[in-house]
Amino acid sequence: MEKLSNPQVTIETIKKYDFAFQKKFGQNFLIDGHVLDKIIKAAGVTKEDMVLEIGPGFGTMTQYLAEAAREVVAVEIDKALIPILTDTLQEYPNVTLINDDILKVDIGALVREKNGGRPVKVVANLPYYITTPIIMGLFEAHVPIDNMTVMVQKEVAARMQAGPGTKDYGALSLAVQYYAEPYIVANVPPNCFIPRPGVGSAVIRLTRWEEPPVAVRDESFLFSLVRAAFGQRRKTLPNSLVNGGVPVTKEAVAAALHEMGLSENVRGEALTLAQFARLSDLLRNIAGKMLMNKL
Repeated sequence: MEKLSNPQVTIETIKKYDFAFQKKFGQNFLIDGHVLDKIIKAAGVTKEDMVLEIGPGFGTMTQYLAEAAREVVAVEIDKALIPILTDTLQEYPNVTLINDDILKVDIGALVREKNGGRPVKVVANLPYYITTPIIMGLFEAHVPIDNMTVMVQKEVAARMQAGPGTKDYGALSLAVQYYAEPYIVANVPPNCFIPRPGVGSAVIRLTRWEEPPVAVRDESFLFSLVRAAFGQRRKTLPNSLVNGGVPVTKEAVAAALHEMGLSENVRGEALTLAQFARLSDLLRNIAGKMLMNKL
């Protein structure tokens, strides 16, 4: 069949199946072949690769992936799309469909089964309401991933790539940059989708670090620190950390900052990832001592 990147083919498919878009699933299907080519190129998909696609929709990008990759596993939450995908992907025997919520799938087991535990490439046109949980869920589960090349809301892509001292810099910036190197591949206007979203979009590639760029004793403590720092971003770090539930005193935070050569009036938005890692290690020691004293 003709590719679904032809808008007319997508419209005919919608009519054929009397498909109703589900707002709860954030369904906006990409229909621009040039953007699809950019995604495949940015992800570096080759015939050696297994690709995990999240949210294939009608299978528009899946068709491109199946022609470029050795194998594609496409996870789709909407059961109404499975018969459509079975139809649109019938010419691609290297595609496996899974009807499930990606947040509930054991991706590690899937990668072991389908790719011998070797790193996979993740490609997705992500529902904007659940972008962060999906991306961070994959990173935090330490699934073997080479890179994620994903379509996200334009503002979210900007936050992932932002650096210290900018308005977009925040907890998401630090979390993503701890696990991967972000690179915005392309901005994508609303007219590249059916139906058109109300916001601009961007393709971003997140290339997984072999090792995190900073060493830290306790990852979970680091991220609790980061979340607290940006929970009240206009407050100074001692205030935002204590108010955010980090088990240390303002005096302890001020002392740790002093040891790092930073003012106690500094805000979280001024610290680099390396500085947050250093602060985490210093405060983790203090928090551990405070806990022992309570026992």
